[in-house]
This record gives sequence, C-alpha cells and structure tokens, in this order.
Amino acid sequence: MSTTTVETPAEVTQQSSSDTRRTTRGRGERGLIASLASHGILVVASLIALFPIAWLIFLSLGPDKDDYLHPGGIWSKMTFDNYSFVLQHTNFFDWMKSSLIVSLGTTVIGVMVAATTGYAVSRMRFPGYKKLMWVLLVTQMFPIAVLIVPMYQILSDLQLIDTYFGLILVYCSTAVPYSAWLLKGYFDTIPFEIDEAGRVDGLSPFGTFARLILPLAKPGLAVAAFYNFITAFGEVAFASTFMLDDSKYTFAVGLQSFVSEHDAQRNLMAATAVLVAIPVSAFFYLVQKNLVTGLTAGGTKG
Repeated sequence: MSTTTVETPAEVTQQSSSDTRRTTRGRGERGLIASLASHGILVVASLIALFPIAWLIFLSLGPDKDDYLHPGGIWSKMTFDNYSFVLQHTNFFDWMKSSLIVSLGTTVIGVMVAATTGYAVSRMRFPGYKKLMWVLLVTQMFPIAVLIVPMYQILSDLQLIDTYFGLILVYCSTAVPYSAWLLKGYFDTIPFEIDEAGRVDGLSPFGTFARLILPLAKPGLAVAAFYNFITAFGEVAFASTFMLDDSKYTFAVGLQSFVSEHDAQRNLMAATAVLVAIPVSAFFYLVQKNLVTGLTAGGTKG
C-alpha cells in the first residue's frame, strides 16, 4: 500500500520564498566575479601609485649618478652612501629647518586667517560678504609668473626679502583663499543653533567660535592645515626668488643644487627626495584621520 504526501499551499509558498532568499543577493552584496574584479582593480591602482615611490628609493641606493640609465646594475652594488653624503656634506639640516619654519608658519597663520574669514562669511551678513569670497576666488586665477614681480617689490619695500616671515606671508596669500572657501563650506554644515546656544550661555561671538565651533570643525581644519603645509613645503618659484641665503633655502630649492648646467647628480637628488618625504608623511599621518571627513563634509550643506 503506498501513501502520497500532498503539500499544502502554505508549505509550497514557504519553500519557494526560502529558495528565493537563497538565490537572491541582498542590497550591497556582490558576486564572486565582481568582488575579484574590484579587488584586482584596487591592487593594480595601488601598484601604479606605489611604483614611483619604490623606483625613487631604488635609484637612491645606486652609488653612481648615471645608474638611472642602467638600473639593473644597482642590485649588485646597493649602498646607503648617498644618504650619508646628503646628511654630512650638504646643507640638508638647514633646508629642513627652513622648510619646517616656513611650512608650519604658513599652516598656523593661514589656518587662523582662513578659519576666521570662513566663519565670518558663513555666519555674519555684512555688506559685501559675498563679494569678499568672490574676490578671494579671483586671486587664485593669477599665475605665479605674474605675481612674483609685484610681490618682490612689496617685500623689498617692507624689507622682508630673504626672511622667513616674508615667505610665509607670500604663501599665505596663495593658500588662504582656497582654505577660506573650504572652511566656509564646512562651517555651513554646523547648525546655527550651536551659535545661539553659546550666546544664551553668555559667550561672546569670538568665544562661541573658539569654544564651540572650532572643536566641531576639526576635520575641516585638518584638511586646510594639510593643504597649507603641502603648499609651502613643495613650492619652488617663490622660495628661489625671495630667499637669497643658501642656509635659508627650503628643501624644494635645495634640490636644485644637485643640478647644474652640465651635470646632474641624480643619485643624490633621489636620496634627498626620500629624506624630504619623511616630514610630509609624518604630518599626513597626524591629520589623516580627519582628511576624508573634512573633504566630504565641506561639499554639502546640512
């Protein structure tokens, strides 16, 4: 005697729904091929980004200035003599001191001016506040070649040629406009009710800005600080024009000392470039936690 099992409509519906859940991927889930493809693209992009750095380090280990023409021969004669020569027989530490003074000075002064400017335009409605931001934007349209001559004349009249402070002012004049726009966009994302709460608690406008707004704007300030630091650290044209003393050269200008009309010591340039990257990498490490947040938040208005 045989028995036949009859499935009820409820059981059929439950089984089909379970099969659908097994075959349907959720939102945001990717298949194996798509996942492998995305990871492969990321690996290739990372290798492309890291290759110039690895190549520079590799060339810095070659003892001869023409090793870059025959890089395969570096493997058998790698040495750290280039680094020893740069550290002991050049003005490397003078360049480092000058670069750090100018870069950190530009960062501190530039961020302070840009933060107060961006906050004022974001919160206060004074005559010409929109035109002020457009004027700052227009200043970014002039090339360096046009600005060098009038800036040199101004610094000469103020007796600031060949001084760190004069070079810091020049860099601030180019870095502050962009930083002000960046921070203005970030301040727009901070609710105005926070300012009103500070006023209710008896804080002055500057007290509200310093004690309430700035702590909330750390990501934006980190982006502005990084931009100011990089702008001053890697600039060549202004530094080579306004700094006359060899001991006051920045890293970017000091690298030019390895290149003459008939010769180029590329092995020493590579070693110096690797050493130059150390303080920039350290500064990036300090602010990298806030960089992504600051770059994305400044582009939206909450």
